[in-house]
Amino acid sequence: MKRMKGHRTVALAFTGASGLPYGLRLLECLIAASARVYLVYSPASQIVARQELDLTFPTQPAAAAAFFAQRYSAKPDQLTVFGREDWFSPVASGSNPADAMAICPCSMGTLGAIASGLADNLLERAADVMLKERRPLVLVPRETPLSTIHLENMLKLSRAGAVILPPAPGFYGHPQSIEDLVDFVVARILDQLGVDHALGPRWGAGRESAPSIERA
Repeated sequence: MKRMKGHRTVALAFTGASGLPYGLRLLECLIAASARVYLVYSPASQIVARQELDLTFPTQPAAAAAFFAQRYSAKPDQLTVFGREDWFSPVASGSNPADAMAICPCSMGTLGAIASGLADNLLERAADVMLKERRPLVLVPRETPLSTIHLENMLKLSRAGAVILPPAPGFYGHPQSIEDLVDFVVARILDQLGVDHALGPRWGAGRESAPSIERA
């Protein structure tokens, strides 16, 4: 994956799978890396936010953009939130796609819809655009165990060009907290998106590294 040069535009989506801490940390890191972020999230992800983090996402896009911009100190116009039916947003068309996209976490329902080419809402359409334009699409599916249908959908999407990146943290770095485990996965996602980061030491590079991105 080519590393980020200048300000990279990344589409980011949250769905109703468990694992929203990964998605929010990813959003935080993208903003810290000066990426331009187009965010869309499903109603089910709002339920997950309340369940997992006791956090309430605003329903209206403008209010959501203000909420996340303040939470993660985004620069003016760095973060835009789109509604799931906003068909005039840039990510809805191959004429103005993002440089890359991540769906984190990605539910099996969303994964199956993308694998079938349904594109019934903006989230699915944005992913469809990534595939047809041959741009990086990273799916972070959180489910266990996986059924044959799940596996077949993942294989189908992998063959279509998507990156299937389950949130499976490694332990060789001796993580000391849940945050360390989250950062391990987010670091792998950022690598696939082509966004530089300093979330932890790289294998074989020793433990001396640049300071990690501070949490909000």
